[in-house]
Amino acid sequence: MTETQHSQAQQIRTDILKMLYGCQSGHPGGSLSVVEILLALYNHVMRYDPANLSWEERDRLVLSKGHGCPALYAVLAQKGFFPRESLWTLRQLGSILQGHPDMRKTPGVDASTGSLGQGMSIAVGYALAGQRAAKPYRVFCVLGDGEAQEGLVWEAAMAAAHYKLNNLTVIMDYNQLQIDGTNDQVMSLGSIQDKFRAFGWETLETDGHDISAIAEVLNRPASDAPRFVLCHTVKGKGVSFMENAVGWHGKPMDQEQFNAAMREMGC
Repeated sequence: MTETQHSQAQQIRTDILKMLYGCQSGHPGGSLSVVEILLALYNHVMRYDPANLSWEERDRLVLSKGHGCPALYAVLAQKGFFPRESLWTLRQLGSILQGHPDMRKTPGVDASTGSLGQGMSIAVGYALAGQRAAKPYRVFCVLGDGEAQEGLVWEAAMAAAHYKLNNLTVIMDYNQLQIDGTNDQVMSLGSIQDKFRAFGWETLETDGHDISAIAEVLNRPASDAPRFVLCHTVKGKGVSFMENAVGWHGKPMDQEQFNAAMREMGC
């Protein structure tokens, strides 16, 4: 990853931490783990226009792990979908930035998500609609690994393969932790790639904290099947006391912790 990309990721992480400290709620661990995935999408992969939100041929992003929305909001603000000052209103009454993505309130959000598993089904619907209408847009769905314990995910996977939705890419934030412990402690996922392959998907994997590597995988020519990309990530990435710590799934920082995190961000 280049120095510029690292600097961009640090800025997004700084914004995430400021947002979550300000509202004293939300999900730091899974927001920090998905930063490079979103930056790769918005900087190097997706077609979109912040000045034309209804552009029919734009690529769609569905953040199925909706609790990671502070990362999405920070990236959307950086790309000009809304003023950066709006970030500091996260989870406040009347804010355009809710605790989970709301497409009715937030410019640039393509799907309201939060109930885990549903986002992948929404993404399949978008991709099927694009296929039927011969539209050139692509659909990207960011899925949590613990979220893959939901049966709805596998119904969507079966449908996507059945309809040969090669305009659909599902990206898994594979940090191996969820709210109650490790994935293996809660409900072992086994080999996720083997499962998606068994459902008829093309499967790839990459370093989920290397923007260039993620972009390279996502920009490969499409096959005749939907694509699944396993991104190896670290929950709480960038803040030493949050990394690989299950307790930081959804926990507010006190002032001392916030100050320590800001020092690690170089602030």
